[in-house]
Amino acid sequence: MKVFCGIDWAERHHDVALVDETGQLVAKKRISDDAAGFAALLELLGTAGDHPGGQIPVAIETSRGLLVAALRATGRPVYAINPMAVARYRERRTVSRTKSDHADAMTLADILRTDSHVHRQLPADTQLGQAVAVLARAHQDASWRRSRAVNELRSLLREYYPSFLNTFTRKAGTCLSRADARALLAIAPTPTTGAKLSKARIAAALRRAGRQRGINAHAEQLQAQLREPVLHQPELVEQALGRQALALLATLDAECASVDQLAQATIEAFEQHPDHAIITSFPGLGEITGARILGEMGDDRARFADARGVKAYAGSAPITRASGRSLSITHRRIKNNRFAAAGWMWAWAAIVHNEHARAHYQRRRDNGDRHSSALHHLFNRQLGQLWHCLQSGQPYNPELAFTREASSTRAESVAARGS
Repeated sequence: MKVFCGIDWAERHHDVALVDETGQLVAKKRISDDAAGFAALLELLGTAGDHPGGQIPVAIETSRGLLVAALRATGRPVYAINPMAVARYRERRTVSRTKSDHADAMTLADILRTDSHVHRQLPADTQLGQAVAVLARAHQDASWRRSRAVNELRSLLREYYPSFLNTFTRKAGTCLSRADARALLAIAPTPTTGAKLSKARIAAALRRAGRQRGINAHAEQLQAQLREPVLHQPELVEQALGRQALALLATLDAECASVDQLAQATIEAFEQHPDHAIITSFPGLGEITGARILGEMGDDRARFADARGVKAYAGSAPITRASGRSLSITHRRIKNNRFAAAGWMWAWAAIVHNEHARAHYQRRRDNGDRHSSALHHLFNRQLGQLWHCLQSGQPYNPELAFTREASSTRAESVAARGS
């Protein structure tokens, strides 16, 4: 008799339901979220016929947490079912919109009983691969938090201290996350204090920020810029805004430190992974972006049946909708957003540092694609190449990766010389 397990998880307890192949309830139990609860779950599964040669599969609405980690450690098949999909399955069982934890556990078990072939097991990634994923995601989150902190501080400085923003503005935008900008703002949080700074104090702040060359000349330039005539808020208001800026600066300092520490930890873990050499052989894939790609793709070679699966997961493959005479090809909205963000950075870096990728991007632009569509197409192309290289264990080869493009480029060069 086949048995299927569904677990409706919560913060303090979990509801477990076991059903047989006909959909009849075999057993149910509410367990606690601790080691004793997990032992009770294993006992319940063992009573239902669970054994090393035929372990009962489990469906749950999350892919992370201690319970999932403990279940995966037993070697049994674990399916993480999207909560939205569970809600749709629930509507098949009742039209009254009733809901309970036990009913949700039953629904999860029934999903495995009827449709396990259309749901994917959690990948069997190595511990090192999972560690890279944790660190890469943490670094990505820290980078996003740093951007939010920069934007919040910039918005405040615009209200009373725009001259400071102009001092640290470059082509890429305001560089408030730079160490020298943060060090200077710490000693000059208002226009009044900034205008009173001596060149020696500015030079000392630059040294604390790590600057080693041209300190005196740069300090003199900053002093001149801070002493230019500016508009002022009322004195007490300006002081209050300065205190708020210092509070936001403390948050930004913490986020910048987190980004640096997590970047170092991510790189150290990624360099130990066997796929490091293949991934970093691709143009545009450095240590951080490569770690993010590995973290989201995983190192379980059986996770995706082919390259189309990983492209759909990353959101680089478009969606085709065909019905009657209607046919539309649109951007994929349901995807791994972290994977898509890393892929966007990968494509950007590739067109800057690699002539073949840049030629492919330009060819798409010449054919009428917008910038975003051309980048998506390049990411889609390179992701398929990466999947093939990881499957075959060979590094990136530009002549094989862009054979058609390279041939056409050589033909155009020969034609140009002949004319």
